[in-house]
Amino acid sequence: MQKLLMIAYHYPPLAGSSGIQRTLRFSQDLPLLGWQPAVLSAHPRAYEKTSDDLLQDIASGTDVSRAFALDARRHLSFFNRYPGWIARPDRWLSWLLGAVPAGLQMIRRHRPDVIWSTYPIPTAHLIGYWLSRLSGLPWVADFRDPMAHVGYPADPATWRSYLSVEQKVFAQASRMVFTTPGAARLYQSRYPTQASRIQVIENGFDESSFAPLAGQTVPGEMPIALNPGKVTLLHSGIVYPEWRNPQALFAALRQLVDAQDIDAAHIRLRFRAPEHTEFLAALTVTYGLGDVVQILPPIGYQAALTEMCAADGLLVLQSDDCNDQIPAKVYEYIRAGKPVLGLCGAGSDTEGVLQRAGMRDLAPLESTELVGLALSNFVTKVQNGSSPTCNNKFVESFSRFSKARELAQLLDEVRHEHLAHHPATP
Repeated sequence: MQKLLMIAYHYPPLAGSSGIQRTLRFSQDLPLLGWQPAVLSAHPRAYEKTSDDLLQDIASGTDVSRAFALDARRHLSFFNRYPGWIARPDRWLSWLLGAVPAGLQMIRRHRPDVIWSTYPIPTAHLIGYWLSRLSGLPWVADFRDPMAHVGYPADPATWRSYLSVEQKVFAQASRMVFTTPGAARLYQSRYPTQASRIQVIENGFDESSFAPLAGQTVPGEMPIALNPGKVTLLHSGIVYPEWRNPQALFAALRQLVDAQDIDAAHIRLRFRAPEHTEFLAALTVTYGLGDVVQILPPIGYQAALTEMCAADGLLVLQSDDCNDQIPAKVYEYIRAGKPVLGLCGAGSDTEGVLQRAGMRDLAPLESTELVGLALSNFVTKVQNGSSPTCNNKFVESFSRFSKARELAQLLDEVRHEHLAHHPATP
């Protein structure tokens, strides 16, 4: 059994981010593929929200070290202000101080063959960088999405700090992994001499999390029909005002209701755990959709999957600025087996995966006219039962286990390359 040190901020008991699933499921599945992980994460005090609902999913025998970490905004601010340098590249930079010594202890204890770190917290890659340099171990940096790109981060100093982390990664890491082909292409053009070390391992869904549902609800959570007698379109997860702004959708729905193309009494637009609730509430008031829009708080992961399976349709929001990214929820949507309305950029990676899944109701998120056409067609198909569904073989290709297999193969390659260049390394 080979050994892996995983560095991840997103790990139970953190709550409120679907990004936690990638690391959690890798840590579950890798032992079945010849790799035993140990996880270096952050102390729970650093998390804004915590939940115990996924702690039981951590595989028995997994050593999890939760190193010292603070959130600059909550722990280091004075009258809600703090120096910018203590929060660059992110508010959890203090994690570096606790994680490097904790990581070195884990390396001595477990003698891992490879180090793996994962974004979207840049400090995780800084930890991977220093542990790789200090130990001489090969390192795989899981970027997931692009870091420093046009318009993000908006603050110039933070953008430069992101770029600095990125450059450290490409100077030190053995492999750089992205979750979409577009992100990989972006970095192959940005760092052409390292292009051969860039690889894509997409996100996916966890079959074991869906298995208990079997067409039923979780007792006490919610009924099978979300809104009996009404078509319910669900968006599960965060709605970003910058990158998942549903204003055109609200405007299009208002126009369709006014034109009597859609009956407001028979449709509900549900946002589960959108985080930016005031933003959505303001849009709801602006477009007079108080009887249509539902803004609901977070629920447990299993209950969220149950809700997806009970919805009449599932909604993807992705702006034109994020064409090289795919929301992680898309893969769970595909597994849920419900029709998907994809509001995303033309030619984007999100549009591509939905098209491969057989979904045809697609429109640019920013176009009220095209969103209106797609929404009207989508609701009509749901009502008459003609919505497309994915074939089983396609769905299975996105299981988390299949993605863990890809990661295990990559880790094998990195280990063999390292041994070839360092034959005395145990």
